[in-house]
Amino acid sequence: MTPEQDPTPPLPDAPPRRAIRSFVVRAGRMTVAQERALAELWPRFGLESADAPLDLAAVFGHDAPRTLEIGFGNGESLVALATAHPERDFLGIEVHRPGVGHLLLRIEDLGLGNLRVICRDAVEVLERCILEATLDEVLLYFPDPWPKKRHHKRRIVQPGFVALVASRLRPGGVFRMATDWQPYAEHMLAVAGACAALRNDSAEGDYVPRPASRPVTRFERRGQRRGHGVWDLAFKRT
Repeated sequence: MTPEQDPTPPLPDAPPRRAIRSFVVRAGRMTVAQERALAELWPRFGLESADAPLDLAAVFGHDAPRTLEIGFGNGESLVALATAHPERDFLGIEVHRPGVGHLLLRIEDLGLGNLRVICRDAVEVLERCILEATLDEVLLYFPDPWPKKRHHKRRIVQPGFVALVASRLRPGGVFRMATDWQPYAEHMLAVAGACAALRNDSAEGDYVPRPASRPVTRFERRGQRRGHGVWDLAFKRT
């Protein structure tokens, strides 16, 4: 859905809508269970992100290290991380409702109290709802590479976006990315490498081994079967 097709009127004091988005909202088929999750579980585990900073300590009931994942898909990686690290808090952002519904069901099934969900454009959330220097980790795994040259402007990894992520990280916080599209990996490396607030965590100044904390997703396993490479990047807030 393009901004011109979006029927929701902008808030009176909101900044102008961005002309270019890094995603296209597809309706997708919602299962009965996912519909139920959005109706019944969203009030417990979803966050209505108004254009005001979120008090994450109040959301989770304590102050703990915080990880934000942008574009979590069906939430497979995020659930694995939240299960393995109960001492951390996790926040996931996704615009596709079936994936949100799927994650809400998993949160309920596993009784995860350290995971919350936002269904909104991640750039808007970072700009308006996340305070500076409040995150310990930001994850961006396998975003749409928009491989055609005329679509490169839609890639989420752009200088302004990387600077925005860096500003939301605490000193020492890490921005982790992964892609199975080599030209996009090279683009990520160049753009993040040019951000003065970030330092590449690779000793060689390029890519890092897959961190043990990053679960191998179904999407990634499918790519491996097809012979796709995977490039991981990690940049630390200076």
